[in-house]
Amino acid sequence: MSVLVYVENAEGKFKKSIFEVVSYAKAIAKQMNTGLTAISIGDVASSELENLGKYGAEKVLNVGNDKLKSFVNQAYASVIAEAAKKESANVVVLSNSFSGKGLAPRIGVKLEAAVADGAIELPKTDGGKFIVKKTAFSNKAFAMVEMDSENKVISLTPNSYKVVEEGSAAKVEEFTSENKDSDFKVIIKEIVRATDKVSLPDAELVVSAGRGLKGPENWGMIEELANLLGAATACSKPVSDADWRPHSEHVGQTGIAISPNLYIAIGISGAIQHLAGVSSSKIIVVINKDPEAPFFKVADYGIVGDAFEVVPKMIEAVKALKANS
Repeated sequence: MSVLVYVENAEGKFKKSIFEVVSYAKAIAKQMNTGLTAISIGDVASSELENLGKYGAEKVLNVGNDKLKSFVNQAYASVIAEAAKKESANVVVLSNSFSGKGLAPRIGVKLEAAVADGAIELPKTDGGKFIVKKTAFSNKAFAMVEMDSENKVISLTPNSYKVVEEGSAAKVEEFTSENKDSDFKVIIKEIVRATDKVSLPDAELVVSAGRGLKGPENWGMIEELANLLGAATACSKPVSDADWRPHSEHVGQTGIAISPNLYIAIGISGAIQHLAGVSSSKIIVVINKDPEAPFFKVADYGIVGDAFEVVPKMIEAVKALKANS
């Protein structure tokens, strides 16, 4: 009995969300008094793999198959399930990222396991039970899921667990798996990454704006504020529908669900569809000239004012703070 964590990489590098999920998996392994093994698929340097030991992985299985250099849902799920069986791992943990959302249910089927996606806390294991708290109804509620099957698959929501450094270099082993032709019936031919921007799902700080900006020509101050803060930029659905901003920045029920440490909403009314995608944010700051905007009801901090007056002052304040630090 052990715990297996899948560590996805982006062009051979691990993001902060992966260190979170390894730390989370290690904490589960401690609860179970067992060990933690990580599995990496793709071309990753040995030093990067060994570094996972700092976050609790005792061993890393490295899958370097040329056919698996690009992400393939079914094939990756088969490899991870095969590794879980080899390692006698009855708990598989992964990040609830774009790829994780597709992998978790597939791994669950292959292992005949219970699946809890979108976990936000460590499982409660009192009294022999295994209960996971997760988001539900598009982040509008929480669910306590009791997993009573022998095998379990858990995907962790990014930014919901701290990174913990507690170990040393991990041992790296090569892992070879059998790939069936049926695993490659659907493949991804190309992945285009926005390398010059902070990834929204991984972002700790997000600056978002809506129709209150009046047009795409006014987005300069949003991007300037985001750059100063080291934040990702986002927008509401009407903004992306109007092609003011790319659809990759749309957060909400029908867009990307995020859970940053800080979410700054500028000129967004706060419709329920938008709130569904951002309500897991730890701190929400709302800037809107309408004091009756629904967003103020869920905001931790609110500024009633015109964005074209408030945001430039915020930019000046951040610049002054940086200059003095």
